[in-house]
Amino acid sequence: MATDGIWIFGYGSLIWNPEFPFEERCLADLSGYVRRFCMASIHHRGSPSNPGLVLALDRAASSSCRGMAFRIGQTNQEEHLNRLRERELVSSAYIETVQSVTLSDGRIVNALCYVVDRDHEQYIPDQPLAAQAHQIARSVGGRGPNTEYLFQTVESLRRLGIEDPELEWLHDKVRQLEAASGSAL
Repeated sequence: MATDGIWIFGYGSLIWNPEFPFEERCLADLSGYVRRFCMASIHHRGSPSNPGLVLALDRAASSSCRGMAFRIGQTNQEEHLNRLRERELVSSAYIETVQSVTLSDGRIVNALCYVVDRDHEQYIPDQPLAAQAHQIARSVGGRGPNTEYLFQTVESLRRLGIEDPELEWLHDKVRQLEAASGSAL
């Protein structure tokens, strides 16, 4: 198996919409972080007047996040990384870091990871799940409804066999809110 290139760890929309060509992908675990809706989205899934919520990698010492690692090759690598950075670093609420991830086949690789900046104004720690559901249900941004982001992520995690009870709860609650308001995707 080739090892040249750069690995990128996806835990949310990168899983279902990486927007870059990759030469390899593999389930992967990142220790010391959890996936959670803890960042206000004022560009992609919300607006400054009606922020949405997006997932972020948030430090949690004894936890681990299962996601998807993608290896991009050398061809047009800088171009692909620039587009990825435009997407992920749009408001500087994420910090680009390099972390060690364990691939499902046992390899350990260094991967680019986008973790939340806990000092950034868009960081929203400890918001109750019910409040998250209401915020997600009503927000729309430049990349579409916040609900689409949640539903696509949960469906992708299910297909990969990745369990995330909080996201499952949010999925079901947002569907209930949609049904109660008479809207549907």
